[in-house]
Amino acid sequence: MMETKPLHKVPRETLEHLLSGIPFFKSVRQQDLKQFELLLQASRIVSFVPGEIVLQKGDTGNWLYFLLKGKLAVYVDQALQGDLINYVTPGEVFGDLAQLMGQARTATVIADPAAKESMVLALDFNVFGPLNSVTPISRQTKLTYYRNTAHNLRWKLEVYRSQHLQHELANKHRQIKLYIGPKDTLEELVSLHEQSQALASLLLEWNKEFGVLSAETLNQNRHITESEH
Repeated sequence: MMETKPLHKVPRETLEHLLSGIPFFKSVRQQDLKQFELLLQASRIVSFVPGEIVLQKGDTGNWLYFLLKGKLAVYVDQALQGDLINYVTPGEVFGDLAQLMGQARTATVIADPAAKESMVLALDFNVFGPLNSVTPISRQTKLTYYRNTAHNLRWKLEVYRSQHLQHELANKHRQIKLYIGPKDTLEELVSLHEQSQALASLLLEWNKEFGVLSAETLNQNRHITESEH
């Protein structure tokens, strides 16, 4: 069954290898080792056996999750019933929409029955504190998190747009303004946080309409959006 491990129980080399696949952790480690350690202190590793529930729709909580290995299946409602809407693959963050919007989990996530073991890093988002505080988590670390978040959300919305060009939601995310003021400031952080919330709210609207994007669709479109940048 589910097994939770404090990070000091995981060999350091193994841990660093697993975390190198997560853009947020990778960036923070390059910028500031102390911040990296603080994030790790607020995290734990959880392993799930095939078919086990990772997140239940309707639950609340302040944990943010990153998949380290294995594969997770996302269901619109109850596990193994109704629509399988998506897969989470290693390196991806999940649970971030509910966290951003301050609402209950919007889907049920289970460890894919076909994957031998799924391993997740759970980060207690309370460590971030209020947006304007700079301790223990620095402004730079928060900026890295929200830059990543806004980028990922825009990218998912671009994929929806490319599939449903005529839909009334198709161009809405392009109206959410990018920040153009001074970089690395509280002003930029507030803007990124607001963008992320607006984008998340839009993504939830799309998800309601079409069920979440399938992993296949996302992968097919990855090269399209990357070649545009």
